[in-house]
Amino acid sequence: MVQHILDTPIEYLKGIGPSRAEMLRKEIEVSTFGEMLQYYPFRYVDRSKFYNVSDINSDAAWVQLKGKITSIQTIGAGRTARLVMTFKDQTGEIELIWFQGIKWIKEKVALGKEYIIFGKPNLFNGRFNFTHPDIEPEEEELIVQNEPLQPYYSTSEKLKSRGFTPKSFVRIMRTLISQVHKFIPETLSQELIKSAGLMNRTEALISIHFPRDPRSLVKALERLKFDELFFIQLQLLRLKYIRMEKVKSRIFGTIGDHFNDFYRKNLPFELTNAQKKVVREIRADLGSGKQMNRLLQGDVGSGKTLVALMSMLIALDNGCQACLMAPTEILAAQHYKTISNMLNGLPIEVSILTGSTRKAARVDLHNRLESGQLHILIGTHALLEQKVQFHNLGLVVIDEQHRFGVAQRARLWEKSEVPPHVLVMTATPIPRTLAMTLYGDLDISVIDELPPGRKPVKTYHFYEKDRFRVFRFMMEQIEQGRQVYMVYPLINESDKLELQALKEGIDNVMRYFPIPQYHISIVHGQLKAGEKESEMKRFVEKKTQIMVATTVIEVGVDVPNASVMVIENAERFGLSQLHQLRGRVGRGADQSHCILMSSYKLTSDGRKRLETMVRTTDGFEIAEVDLHLRGPGDLQGTQQSGLVGLKLASLVKDEKLLKIAREFAYRTLDEDPHLEKAENQPMVKYLQRSEYDWGKIS
Repeated sequence: MVQHILDTPIEYLKGIGPSRAEMLRKEIEVSTFGEMLQYYPFRYVDRSKFYNVSDINSDAAWVQLKGKITSIQTIGAGRTARLVMTFKDQTGEIELIWFQGIKWIKEKVALGKEYIIFGKPNLFNGRFNFTHPDIEPEEEELIVQNEPLQPYYSTSEKLKSRGFTPKSFVRIMRTLISQVHKFIPETLSQELIKSAGLMNRTEALISIHFPRDPRSLVKALERLKFDELFFIQLQLLRLKYIRMEKVKSRIFGTIGDHFNDFYRKNLPFELTNAQKKVVREIRADLGSGKQMNRLLQGDVGSGKTLVALMSMLIALDNGCQACLMAPTEILAAQHYKTISNMLNGLPIEVSILTGSTRKAARVDLHNRLESGQLHILIGTHALLEQKVQFHNLGLVVIDEQHRFGVAQRARLWEKSEVPPHVLVMTATPIPRTLAMTLYGDLDISVIDELPPGRKPVKTYHFYEKDRFRVFRFMMEQIEQGRQVYMVYPLINESDKLELQALKEGIDNVMRYFPIPQYHISIVHGQLKAGEKESEMKRFVEKKTQIMVATTVIEVGVDVPNASVMVIENAERFGLSQLHQLRGRVGRGADQSHCILMSSYKLTSDGRKRLETMVRTTDGFEIAEVDLHLRGPGDLQGTQQSGLVGLKLASLVKDEKLLKIAREFAYRTLDEDPHLEKAENQPMVKYLQRSEYDWGKIS
């Protein structure tokens, strides 16, 4: 049974019917009146203005002409066929060309009749033409005097073949709005609409399809974008409120010997102000009685592991155990080594559990963990196994958390009767707008300083002609006892041509750095896991001076002695990848260098990426540039549309509106945490009807 007119199947709209409805479902994923109402125009054109053929020049974007067709001919046959018409007005003539829909267009047009042509002029062989323009008889023009801005809707060749032209979408929208405009529910409280200075929702939905003037279009866009951003924030903040209210956790009120002895005796270096601030934020969370759910962002080498360890020591001081889960064995081993070294001489038991841990060692580890003798356990997905049972788990730290699924993280929490506190870490700088959307239900801490003694990596951009200059520099660094990474952008590990290019690159390196004077580790996707581990280990143990790799070198792998990173075909990497790769060097006290090798053929975006890398080492600035170049895109491996269902709003262009929407979401929940007040019921109903599972975003 249809609960609301907007849920009515689209086939019941006049002029659609079952077969055309099926086409709409397949081509544009529109099934109901409500979904069609949110099939927004992608542009608007002022159709009140007409041009002459003689007015057309290189600056003309979209042009509307009035005149007659003087010739029609089909050139070629089959797939190569094209329809060419000559269009003439009082000032000149121009060609109109179609490569598809030829039969349908040809039947529609007659010689000598007046037509209105609308399209984008192209310059070909010194002459302008129109490719696939809109063509309508003059008397059928849809424009009316009070609607100069005509909406244009995306369509496809399949839809056009069934009569769904941009113009027919206008007719469909007129019919739809005439049927539903009295029944469009409001989604916000009247007080919020007034406070935020917004248009009401019905007026906004009508105006976005048929704006009276440019101002009404701007106000409609503002209202509908606000809705999209507001409801993401409202639901994420609701989750946070519910968790803080309902999910109680242990109160870690004691700062005892474990923490204090470490701070006085073992602290490897003075904490930066950023680290001190984050430790204070974490201490406040742990002592609140509410479950900590905090995201720790920190650039590569900023000292996140030290902050995580100090958090774990607070758990130990309050009689609890802690664990740290990393996405790979190499990274888990790195954490184990770092934390064991930091805790040297203190009475704290630390162990590591990975897929490679032998059976006998596992049995002993399980016993010590369950009895409480083992204080800190570091590991990979192996920590999630049913056999791994803690005596009293109080804090879970998850590194590079986006590499783990929600269900995997939840399995760790289930290993304690009282929900443990959670600290998730990432070395991928996340712009503020994206962090508010991806992690709106988490508290966020940022370490934006490097520890003392760390020198920013110097970055250079060279072309292929500089190859041997780069090799000489590598040789000088190796002679000083340093090591070098060389990374190749093998996009497809099964591509024989690319693998061949890699092998040629390796041969080139080996000719310049011959055995036995030099030794090289090689890591690529066609090696077995054990072989990869072995090659990485040789480099870590300084048995090789150069590592040639095709895969992105593991985040967090720490080789302080590696001081040079050479990135081949750097223009083929994204900014975030380049920044992560650069972070593999500069981890010791010596000056480190990142060399970006590229071809001369660079796109404007490619050049901007390389220029940004040379100019700055600030990961957050780089992430902002990346966000503006690519859009929210793939920063967390999820496309924007799938991420939050944004149809109109942009996390890049609408940052100011996002902040306003978040403030109103905070204000709404501060005044009515459970959305129980009568004026907030439209919000509740909208959330119940919403197709997006907002709560699963982060």
